[in-house]
Amino acid sequence: MFVFIVRRIFSMIPTVFGAALLLFILFNLVGGDPTYIMLGKNASAQQITELRAQLHLDQPRIVQFGIYLKEIATFDFGLSYSSKQRISSMIARGVGPSLSVALPAFVITTLWAILIALVAAYYRGRFVDRLVVFLCVLGLAIPALAYILFGQFFLGYKLGWFPISGYEPRFPEIIHYVAMPVLIWVVVTLGVDVRFFRTAFLDETHQDYVRTARAKGLSEPKIFLKHVLKNSMIPIVTYVVIEIPFLIMGAILLENFFGIPGLGSLVIDAINNSDFPVLKAMATLTSLLYVFGQLLTDLIYAWVDPRVKMQ
Repeated sequence: MFVFIVRRIFSMIPTVFGAALLLFILFNLVGGDPTYIMLGKNASAQQITELRAQLHLDQPRIVQFGIYLKEIATFDFGLSYSSKQRISSMIARGVGPSLSVALPAFVITTLWAILIALVAAYYRGRFVDRLVVFLCVLGLAIPALAYILFGQFFLGYKLGWFPISGYEPRFPEIIHYVAMPVLIWVVVTLGVDVRFFRTAFLDETHQDYVRTARAKGLSEPKIFLKHVLKNSMIPIVTYVVIEIPFLIMGAILLENFFGIPGLGSLVIDAINNSDFPVLKAMATLTSLLYVFGQLLTDLIYAWVDPRVKMQ
């Protein structure tokens, strides 16, 4: 296993390099000269020259790309254009608020989706299955913004169950502030997960080993809980683990509407202020997390399914 992990890490180096090259082209070549955005149209030539030297924009492209690779290796992306703070510190401060919403919502959604999908697959073609599918489609047809506005107006303003916006990092006050964003996240994403997991379970019910188990007289609940659920873990794990790297970004819309100072709010502020270093840092972080998420997926495969051999 150790040899496999080391080999997979080394095999990810070309992927990380390719992602870094693509992001460099997007932000440095296509994005244009950021000095005019920072200084405005009335900036003098001397000011532009000094700022370009400070940002290393006067260096050859290959040197700029080398500096960018160094930033990735050290996780030091310099200073923000708008706030003049270190970007690494800004990201570190935003991780906690983002995960305080994303992590519980992700766990609750995944567990409930697996349970509901398993019940729907067990009663496939019957009223329960059709009701689950109908509610999933209905939930997906309603935009996330409608859930947010409904929650803030009725649950927050009318009923007073939750605060409309704000954030308090201390426990247990934090539960009061993140409860409604977590609830909305679960409602918005539950339908997608249930439909995917239901399909995975139904695909497994058509396998030969299920027909053999039924021929041996095994009860349907035992077949689903002991065989179908276990053998459906490969597509489910793939789906779930791919979502994990993006949890650190949180929900940009939720954080913006509920005033949560997470990474989603950081991205929104960077877009509004044309803060390219922050956007580049967040894009780089997301791509790195996705690549390492693939490694995590391969490792979990061997844990949930012994048939997967690490060669």
